[in-house]
Amino acid sequence: MHAITLYVNGRAQRAVVDPLATLLQVLRDECSLSGTKEGCGTGYCGACTVLVDGMPVNACLYFAVDADHREVTTVEGAGARRASSSLQQAFVEHGASQCGYCTPGMIMAGTALLESRSDPADADVRDAIAGNLCRCTGYQPIVRAVLAASAHLQEGDGDAPRQTTSPVRTRA
Repeated sequence: MHAITLYVNGRAQRAVVDPLATLLQVLRDECSLSGTKEGCGTGYCGACTVLVDGMPVNACLYFAVDADHREVTTVEGAGARRASSSLQQAFVEHGASQCGYCTPGMIMAGTALLESRSDPADADVRDAIAGNLCRCTGYQPIVRAVLAASAHLQEGDGDAPRQTTSPVRTRA
């Protein structure tokens, strides 16, 4: 067993973990943060995406001991980041979430992109979310939401992200 300290969403979290425990297990079981989802457990679906020192990682494959003394941002803490806050608003406005299971991972992948590129193109967004599977949206609303959040961030105002196209209507 190893004692580790994670800086999760700006707060120190101490835990004693098995050296093979994944970051996903520690976040959900030790830190009681259930927003990060386990989809496949093999790094294929991206539902477990979190940021470690600002970089997106699959928490189901990332050993918790490797995150010792590192900054970890989960979807629960993402709203404190300007890019993520805008992105979350844009997801709502553009209908980018249907069942919602992939949404935490998509938000985190999109946040990492928006924090590294101020003006991503459509292809940049698609590359950034390529490791995240969504079976509901067809990806178009997600791409539109990331681009709208980018435009909002470039404007630098306090208004909600502006829609560049009409939202996709989903069946109830």
